[in-house]
Amino acid sequence: MSLKYQDAFVALGAINFDLLINFYGELLGEKPDKYIPNVYGEFKLTGLRLGIFKPKENHLEEFGGGKSGMSLCLEVDDLEEAIAFLTQMGYAPPGKITIAAHGKEIYAFDPEGNRLILHQLPTPSG
Repeated sequence: MSLKYQDAFVALGAINFDLLINFYGELLGEKPDKYIPNVYGEFKLTGLRLGIFKPKENHLEEFGGGKSGMSLCLEVDDLEEAIAFLTQMGYAPPGKITIAAHGKEIYAFDPEGNRLILHQLPTPSG
């Protein structure tokens, strides 16, 4: 068995959100394809999506003080199934499912402590 996912991209958690959005905008010579002020910006690069987000208050300590803001984001069809699979592997997510602008999500970590963000898009009915 393996984790079933639909899409993957790299995300940077940025406490200085506007600074990072402006940096990548200038570096890439374009504006974000998706943009929610002070929340989320996404650039579509050749072969890669780069999402930049401002961490929620209850996650700030995970992104500051020299800790990496980089995350591997995996869009899954069934978040509960993905959590069960990670738990079976011995890497149960330490927190609870939260609701974000893009649907339900949970943070998990690989064996080296690298952050995974698993998210499930909202269903069309809500």
